[in-house]
Amino acid sequence: MNTADDRVRLATTADLPGFLGLAGQVERWFGPMVDVAGFHNAVKKSAHAGTALCVDGDNGLDGGILCQRDAHFQISWLVVSASVRGTGIGSALVRSAMSRFVTAPDTVEVVTFGADHPSNEASRVRRFYLNHGFTAAERAQAGPDGTSRQWFRLAVR
Repeated sequence: MNTADDRVRLATTADLPGFLGLAGQVERWFGPMVDVAGFHNAVKKSAHAGTALCVDGDNGLDGGILCQRDAHFQISWLVVSASVRGTGIGSALVRSAMSRFVTAPDTVEVVTFGADHPSNEASRVRRFYLNHGFTAAERAQAGPDGTSRQWFRLAVR
């Protein structure tokens, strides 16, 4: 049986349309991406660096993750298609990224919604990271719409 973990693969620049399709599903929460050259460039840069992963679906990508390394390993962007949320694809993408790109000891960081963000329940993103062992940390720069954002971190030992 093909699990979500078995379906994760390295993304290429040819997957840009699939990433744009995913981005279009979450712009209401995270702000404009589909028509933003900076987002296109981020996808291409991550694909060229070998730090973009995706899961193919019947009608495009079922999920995608972009990662980078600064002082720590960062999940820059993670989206799962609305039609398959809750099926383990997001977890598979995070597990795959961590097994491919993170060597202990390290810290994995991600910025997501602040506790007071109006889309917390609808997106379930904070709960997702908490369920994966991340800890809420300091506030981050506000999102493009002015709403709160917060750093989440996971120590990898």
